[in-house]
Amino acid sequence: MAALWRLSVLCGAREGRGEGSRRFSAQPPAGERDAVRIRLLGALFLRTPVVRPALVSAFLQDRPAQGWCGTQHIHLSPSHHSGSKAASLHWTGERVVSVLLLGLIPAAYLNPCSAMDYSLAATLTLHSHWGIGQVVTDYVHGDAVQKAAKTGLLVLSAFTFAGLCYFNYHDVGICKAVAMLWKL
Repeated sequence: MAALWRLSVLCGAREGRGEGSRRFSAQPPAGERDAVRIRLLGALFLRTPVVRPALVSAFLQDRPAQGWCGTQHIHLSPSHHSGSKAASLHWTGERVVSVLLLGLIPAAYLNPCSAMDYSLAATLTLHSHWGIGQVVTDYVHGDAVQKAAKTGLLVLSAFTFAGLCYFNYHDVGICKAVAMLWKL
């Protein structure tokens, strides 16, 4: 109950009433019990594992909030490469490929040629490989199963790239194939 009362003080239940001397009493006055009961729901939600203000969390636990920035950080999936240069470059590479696709798709529509076909084959395969790889990392548990899933993904990506290159070389190519589909 004392934690709830401290929460109501922190949330400003009595701000602007001029009752500063009663603000830190052990029990709330009879007229404010309803306000404390309403704040009980807030306290229950603040105790759940969601983003919550670090100052409120520290205040409820009688600890100072060091380096308070407004929220607590939540890490949803474990990072195997935490802080490594390779992970940072991989993340940057994913973003570069995504932005490259934003420009490459309209360019391929405006200028369909074999260079665009092979560029699309490479970037689409790489983009889908990295995207499905993140799904495998997040949702496949167990080292052996995850390693098998990633190996299968690598084989699938290699066959996808080889198939797209074969289609570009022996058939009309990706750009003209999409244009033919749009004409239907």
